[in-house]
Amino acid sequence: MPHVVKVAISLPPTVLDSVEKERRKRGESRSEFFRQAVQAFLRDLQQRKAVERYVQGYLEHPERAEEVEAISSASYAALAEEPWD
Repeated sequence: MPHVVKVAISLPPTVLDSVEKERRKRGESRSEFFRQAVQAFLRDLQQRKAVERYVQGYLEHPERAEEVEAISSASYAALAEEPWD
């Protein structure tokens, strides 16, 4: 593992108990458990921000009626070519 830095955190005893039970079940060290938890949190945060940017883009630049019509027409044409047996 590349260079690491130790940090100290404070947790309520009930949270630490839950962490300890889960990490033991997984056979992980406390450090590995928290490393994975933080990485998952950061990935989720990044994904939520990306979705917010996506939605904001649509709010700032909504589809025009002719764009919706073109997409609908193309979709109907593509579906019409499919065998629906």
